[in-house]
Amino acid sequence: VVGGSGLCDESLVNGESVPVEKTEGSMVYGGTHLEHGNLTIRVEKSGNTMLLNQIIEQVKDAQRHKPSIQKLGDKVSHVFVPVVMLISLLTFFVSYFFFSVESGKALMSAIAVLVISCPCALGLATPTAVMAGIGRATRSGLLIRGGQTLEVLSEVKTVVFDKTGTLTDGQFSIHEIHVNEKFRIDEVKAIVGRLEQHSNHPIARSVAGWERLSCSYAFNHVTEMKGYGLKAVDQNNNTWILGSLKFMGDIPVEGFETFDLFLTCNEQMVAAMRISDQVRSGAASLVKQLELRGKRMVMISGDREHRCAEVAALLGIKEYYYGKLPDEKTAILAELRKYGKVAMVGDGINDAPALASADVGISLSGATDVAIKSAQVVLMQQGNIALLEKVFIISDLTMRTIRQNLFFSFFYNLLAIPVAAAGFLSPVIGTLAMALSDVVVVGNSIRLKFRSVSR
Repeated sequence: VVGGSGLCDESLVNGESVPVEKTEGSMVYGGTHLEHGNLTIRVEKSGNTMLLNQIIEQVKDAQRHKPSIQKLGDKVSHVFVPVVMLISLLTFFVSYFFFSVESGKALMSAIAVLVISCPCALGLATPTAVMAGIGRATRSGLLIRGGQTLEVLSEVKTVVFDKTGTLTDGQFSIHEIHVNEKFRIDEVKAIVGRLEQHSNHPIARSVAGWERLSCSYAFNHVTEMKGYGLKAVDQNNNTWILGSLKFMGDIPVEGFETFDLFLTCNEQMVAAMRISDQVRSGAASLVKQLELRGKRMVMISGDREHRCAEVAALLGIKEYYYGKLPDEKTAILAELRKYGKVAMVGDGINDAPALASADVGISLSGATDVAIKSAQVVLMQQGNIALLEKVFIISDLTMRTIRQNLFFSFFYNLLAIPVAAAGFLSPVIGTLAMALSDVVVVGNSIRLKFRSVSR
């Protein structure tokens, strides 16, 4: 900024709905929105060097380098199939050369080993459970992309949340007011409401209705100081100021430095107000339940420290980071991944690189398009963040079903192969037994459709 002053909505960059004050010498970003005021700016970066394009490139790079996860069934099959082939050959040679069994009968025993141990059940163990798990998730209001997502979710150690728009609803309001003992709180609200009528600042929307409260002051002259606040004179020639801390000048505000909005009369503080987002319904319960499931809870935000501290305290999150840009969020996730798999929950363009670089990206249905495209899981019921718990419950149930299917496949083969190798099973009986094992595996997977996903 080379001239002027104003308020910029930088939610594209930091995800925060509270506008940021810009004056001469401040940096502004392409794609952000000037809410109020006038700015003369000098372009210093363009094209691929712009912050927005860098965010897009970070998303693409994270998607290119995300490691693919091989399913457990595939790993087992790579060992199981060669071993079965070897057992079948040994069955023929041992029967024919050492036990003098007729070549035809020895061959039939070898074939029976192949048939009875056909890895159909092994091959069906994972995909049938995954399909049933994804179907169960869909009916619960969850969109899951890719079967491997369920496998990764079951291994997640850390869940990282964005703050604004994810843990909070993104609509800030005045939730705490400290009033000078000479004034009543209703009177202060009425004054603030009357003054904010003369502003199109986003904070004015948060006090809608206050102007209808009874007020003994009539303001003759109200002037908006762009980027700072409002200045007014009442019928008794008292001078009122409503604005941010920077607008207070030498007016003493000791003890309220972390507050966001101040009201003064004749250079004496009348009230100090704190602005915050409303925490989403169910967010606190969700955090508690995920902690009980052994997950590490982390919050990352581009907002100021005291706002992040307030939300973290309300939700019981002990670890949080504030004032972080998209590339810094990605760097924090990279550090957290050293201690296990990480799931990232976010909703904004600024969260997209982190969503793409996390082991599992989770977004909300009302999020930006780029956030939804960067995520592997989307919570389809807008605003219902409590659905996130069901994601982990369904992933755990799916992985438990896969392990049950694999155990049955191995147990079945462990018993059936020696029987077939000993010549007690014909290939026809082996075929029927093999089909039965497939039915059992598929039936166990279908049970997922009816399993409860409530805690």
